[in-house]
Amino acid sequence: MKCRYRLAALSSVAFLCVCSYSLAEEPATNSAARFEIPATDDGLPGAGPIRRYDWFRKLWTERRSGWAQKVQQDQNSVVFLGDSITQGWGDDMGKSFPGVKVANRGISGDTTRGVLLRLKEDVIDLNPSAVVLLIGTNDLEEGADPETINGNLKLILAQLKVHDPRMPVLLCQVFPSSETKKRPADKIKRLNQLYAATVRGDAQVTFIETWLLFANDSGDAKPEEFPDLLHPNAAGYVKWAAALRPILATLGFIENEPDNFTPEPGFTSLFNGHDLTGWGYRTNNFDGKPTSSEGRYLARNGRFIVTTPAEGSRIQQIYTSREFPMDFILKLEFRAGVNGDSGIFIREPQLQCRDYLIAGPYKQLKNYKPQDWNQIEVIATNGVAYCTCNGEVLESALKLPASGPIGLEGDRGQMEYRRIRLKELTP
Repeated sequence: MKCRYRLAALSSVAFLCVCSYSLAEEPATNSAARFEIPATDDGLPGAGPIRRYDWFRKLWTERRSGWAQKVQQDQNSVVFLGDSITQGWGDDMGKSFPGVKVANRGISGDTTRGVLLRLKEDVIDLNPSAVVLLIGTNDLEEGADPETINGNLKLILAQLKVHDPRMPVLLCQVFPSSETKKRPADKIKRLNQLYAATVRGDAQVTFIETWLLFANDSGDAKPEEFPDLLHPNAAGYVKWAAALRPILATLGFIENEPDNFTPEPGFTSLFNGHDLTGWGYRTNNFDGKPTSSEGRYLARNGRFIVTTPAEGSRIQQIYTSREFPMDFILKLEFRAGVNGDSGIFIREPQLQCRDYLIAGPYKQLKNYKPQDWNQIEVIATNGVAYCTCNGEVLESALKLPASGPIGLEGDRGQMEYRRIRLKELTP
């Protein structure tokens, strides 16, 4: 599969240098002994637990020996790297990403330090087109503190950067679990905070708030999605796939067909689907350009994308060059990343457009579809706007000024818009 990279300018973050430990540096052989866990921690990179239970040693050797036979077959895959949660998704990731070449490199029971030991042969030697990383929960069970776990994450990311500083990395928050599983909510929250701080400002890494996706009000896993309070069931994997899909689309791995939508009679498109013509910042415009000047907004295959800010949150606003003093009906569709926060400016006031069930403010919506496409309709008449999402009322009388443009805001997470169209209403 041809490797595609994010269009936004990629920056780098300085990480601690690490002497890469690799079993590949030993004499080449495909014997099972080559893939055994080292007997002691002496000379190994990182810190914290490396599991050596009999069942784990056997699994580690079996899976890694098998993967060694598939290095050429799995070249340029999107590599899913982690522990039992990743392994349990299956070799094809449940067929969740049709058309994407994937390689599952999860080992049940693994820790961040274990991943660090096997990173070169199991991942880097595949020359991945992207890496999806979920790791850390087993470290907590073994008693490692969040700071130690995060230190190992830094070393993992440093090695990936040395290999390819442009390769996208999708870092998932550690999923919720339970105190009964020796994975208390406060430790997981702290670990995820450290992960976020580590990658803040690094445009190579997209941080995905998967803890919020699954946590209940107490911060623990929901039994209906995690029956054993640790591993997701089929419904849980569906939600995880939905959280990843928009990011993979923005990176160009999926959804690469043009959107051939035709507006209803009387409606005019405000977005042509392939560049930002008619849109810009207050002091300029991006006519004929597929991206804004700094890459935050981009047009791709019918989608108007507000990319995930590397800083975690960054408020930016883009507007139509045209203003709309007349009464009108505005229709558009949006897809929010997990906990995504954006907004639609209607002349001037902002209608909150977010991953509503997590980010609010409309948390009681019944028809909202998380990480899927939803329709906003705004009917602006006589100085007020009546706004709905999938037919449910968001605002019944949002006050408007006499004239102004239509705008889109970026704040936190990724947001996508499409089929933006407007119909003028005659008096």
